[in-house]
Amino acid sequence: MTDDPDPTATRATASALAAGLYIVATPIGNLEDITLRALRVLRSVDRIACEDTRQTQKLLSHFGIQVPTVSCHAHNERQRSEELIAQLQAGARIALVSDAGMPGISDPGAHLVAQAVAAGINVIPIPGASAVVSALAASGLDTTSFLFVGFAPPRSGERRSFFETYRSERATLVFYEAPHRILEALRDAIHVFGGNRRAVLGREITKLHEEFLRGTLEEMEKICASRDLLRGEMTLLIAGAGSSDKDEDTAMSGTNLRESMALYRAQGLDEQDALKRIARDRGVSKSEVYREWQREQPRRK
Repeated sequence: MTDDPDPTATRATASALAAGLYIVATPIGNLEDITLRALRVLRSVDRIACEDTRQTQKLLSHFGIQVPTVSCHAHNERQRSEELIAQLQAGARIALVSDAGMPGISDPGAHLVAQAVAAGINVIPIPGASAVVSALAASGLDTTSFLFVGFAPPRSGERRSFFETYRSERATLVFYEAPHRILEALRDAIHVFGGNRRAVLGREITKLHEEFLRGTLEEMEKICASRDLLRGEMTLLIAGAGSSDKDEDTAMSGTNLRESMALYRAQGLDEQDALKRIARDRGVSKSEVYREWQREQPRRK
């Protein structure tokens, strides 16, 4: 951003904390990533709403913060929100934190924020560490535009359908994945995006064993398959369609129907499914692609 800093920001830091809901980002691994502003807010609020009070207490104890906490997680957020909104309407200052990163981003908190906004309560974001942005910045993939889609479904069939939604997306795709599912997720990604699609796998970002694996989806799958045990939270980034000369989508979006069919058939698709994919790639009806394919038949004999 090129805008000059708000001249009132410095004055605000020296004044008493205003009433409202503070959305506080916490470290995703390295405790040194906490911001000075986050520490000041956490020390100054009346209460801290946590995804897991035990996890947050470790952070608070480390920095010597003694503020009452209350749970606000996926299973009680709607009920807890009523209580917290009532306190906020009475002038309370409440911080919302998740176990790591920014609340509401693939973590609990979105419902409470929506309710606070609807009630006219002041909602103040306190930015900080983010696995999405950190992984993207270090990936080496295109950062001009990206699409964060959170966790893919745990079941293979649903996961493939989920990936299908983004197969022709040109922005860099960013997913979260659990270590025990990453290998199957990569195999499903290969089935949908093709093995030559560029990808990056970030593991244990900001932690002692931080690691970035870069290459194609097929190369990622081979590396993960060769390891006995995969640990740590993972962020999977997949290059957008047409982002590389190696990208199969480049050929599939072209005019050579036979080459496109050959690529899809090599992935194990039957003729009808391949025609559907090509039609979607080109943004035309399947019948139009089918007629073209029929016209191609004499040339192949």
